[in-house]
Amino acid sequence: MKRKPKLRLYVQIFFFTLIGLIAVNHTLAEAGRGIPLLADASLHALCPFGGMVTLYNLGTLGTFVQKIHMSSVILMVLVFLLAILFGPVFCGWVCPLGSFQEWIGKLGKKLLGKHFSQVIPASVDKVLKYARYLVLIWVVYVTARSGYLMFAEIDPYNALFSFWSSEAAIPGLIILLITMAASLAVSRPWCRYACPYGALLGLSNKVRIFSIRRNDSTCISCHQCDKSCPMGIVVSNKGKVTDLHCISCLECTSEQACPVPDTVNLMNGIFMIQPDTKGEEKA
Repeated sequence: MKRKPKLRLYVQIFFFTLIGLIAVNHTLAEAGRGIPLLADASLHALCPFGGMVTLYNLGTLGTFVQKIHMSSVILMVLVFLLAILFGPVFCGWVCPLGSFQEWIGKLGKKLLGKHFSQVIPASVDKVLKYARYLVLIWVVYVTARSGYLMFAEIDPYNALFSFWSSEAAIPGLIILLITMAASLAVSRPWCRYACPYGALLGLSNKVRIFSIRRNDSTCISCHQCDKSCPMGIVVSNKGKVTDLHCISCLECTSEQACPVPDTVNLMNGIFMIQPDTKGEEKA
């Protein structure tokens, strides 16, 4: 089956490069050598999760959590709107840390082969996946009480784009290294087990307008959709994917993994938004 170009990969590379350039430029700006257009931009200003944790302060004190800016709140709103429509597309298409883990995972697949993402028993994995909700509750509570974004100290995303500067905290660097090592054996380990923002956005999978749906009448049970999912979701036994860990990457769809056209698609229950071979939308 002829596959379409990996649009998602290009989008991931774009955002990873953009955030990387902004992070480097922010460091240069502190030395007076930054690009004027980007000099004031920072990782915290571009983090939509910061917008979520600062809502308490905005509502009670009318101020932002330390290090958080209005841009974070605006990004948070945009990400939430996308999540209501299409699910956690931020996680699957934009988040540079998620992309970084996937790219390391490609090396892990070559090293471990079919054992990649199989090192943790399914029963244990199922329990561990809920740990990120405990992290979410802890982050919101501690930040609301302190008025300070303490999560930045352990955030591997922040460490990934500041490891060369004094802004990188030792705990964050340690967690980043652990995440990188784990990515060689498990697909997107931070996203699966610890990311508080992914936990929050994952809730949108229960209410999103456009969902990933599988047509049971044309499914040939090849399980290619299962094998392609970076979050380890079993798609082949579902009519509609509502799993809290779906990141809307669309890797399981008929456009990418499924060998049968129009079997796994992004739909709203009436219309597919993926075109057929003639480029027309189907009802």
